[in-house]
Amino acid sequence: MVDKKPWSGRFNQPTDKLVEEFTASIKFDKRLYRYDIEGSIAHCKMLAMQGLISPEEEKEIVSGLEGILGDIEAGEFDYSPDLEDIHMAVEKALIDRVGKAGEKLHTGRSRNDQVSLDMRLYLRDEVEGILDLVGVLKSSILRVAKNEINTILPGYTHLQKAQPILLSHYLLAYREMLHRDEDRLKECYDRINIMSLGSAALAGTSLPIDREYVAELLKFPKIAENSMDAVSDRDFVAELIFDASLLMMHMSRFCEDLIIWSSGEFGFVEISDSFTTGSSIMPQKKNPDVAELIRGKTGRIYGNLVSLLTVMKGLPMSYNRDMQEDKEPLFDTVDTVKGCLHILSGMVGKLKFNRERMLEAAAGGFSTATDVADYLVMKGVPFRESHGIVGRLVGYCIEKNKELPALSIEEFRKFSPGFGEDVYKYLTAEDSVNSRSSYGGTARKIVLKRIKEIEKQAKG
Repeated sequence: MVDKKPWSGRFNQPTDKLVEEFTASIKFDKRLYRYDIEGSIAHCKMLAMQGLISPEEEKEIVSGLEGILGDIEAGEFDYSPDLEDIHMAVEKALIDRVGKAGEKLHTGRSRNDQVSLDMRLYLRDEVEGILDLVGVLKSSILRVAKNEINTILPGYTHLQKAQPILLSHYLLAYREMLHRDEDRLKECYDRINIMSLGSAALAGTSLPIDREYVAELLKFPKIAENSMDAVSDRDFVAELIFDASLLMMHMSRFCEDLIIWSSGEFGFVEISDSFTTGSSIMPQKKNPDVAELIRGKTGRIYGNLVSLLTVMKGLPMSYNRDMQEDKEPLFDTVDTVKGCLHILSGMVGKLKFNRERMLEAAAGGFSTATDVADYLVMKGVPFRESHGIVGRLVGYCIEKNKELPALSIEEFRKFSPGFGEDVYKYLTAEDSVNSRSSYGGTARKIVLKRIKEIEKQAKG
């Protein structure tokens, strides 16, 4: 006698216990329970409306599903591994509760379209949660940017001092990245928000179902147009993990800066004690472990993306069991991204910047050399020529162990007669920053204007 699997009619031997353990996904897909039950209730109501089950059976099934939901949330549900997945676990529990009526719930659907529906319902909620956390981080960054509107630090390219910038401008750069992340997630949400239920195994169903009604109950604005694509599509999962990868990359870059800046060699920032840890052997240490872990967890999200893409790349049409491997990378991605966003928002709000150290660093390293070249351009010297003049001027300063503001006007004129006394107005970090008044630049008035625009957009 074969064990009573939903598909046992075809088989003459029971499933090997090793196979049951190997194929079971319930240990991780049980988190979909609420969405599985929500989708099943909507499906049940449609079956009753179409006359495929009686009104009495509808009431029994809905009541049974609601009871199962209550048991799960009370921690009183038995997740048996021999039932493979959350879908079979819920169905078995329903049949145990209501008998024959429960056996009719699967009419007109397959686990193939059922799991796709559950994943879409789950991701709708999770993307909304991630978007909320991105918004919190954006707000946290904006608050710090407003507070640091007069703080100047060196901007870097190639990790070499380049030009002075406002710390606010630097912070708003990361906010721009997060804004793009937000846009991508919203676009991804639109592609998630398509109902696949009713596609059945792959070809649709001959039963008179009403997909529009189910979509209305579940608040889906669109219905999948092709049943084969609907059951085999995991683009929306890969897209979410890709969007999460970019989001994690942006957080990781920010954390890398904080890690470097908090070192003794830089001393630009102090991360709060509440977001750092110490050493088990060196009592003086204060380690940026939170920032390092966000940086490290980014690699995990990349791995999840590669994992899913590798699973999908060679699959023939349409559904294949390989696709069960989409869930663990997805669930891990969602949990990791939400955790990182939450903790980074808290850490940003407690950063303490060493403004004096930043300004000192911004003033050194010939960071206003480009300003001197631009000064000569305004005097009529071609840029390439002025670039060479200032390059030789910097070489002279290095040889004489001087900074540009320490040069006499006679020394300047040794390199070009275009230099006048007004050159000294272009040599401080403050002057350099405020001269960068092109649209999107680091000048204080430009950054303040951008902050006001952001605040206006938030209110609007």
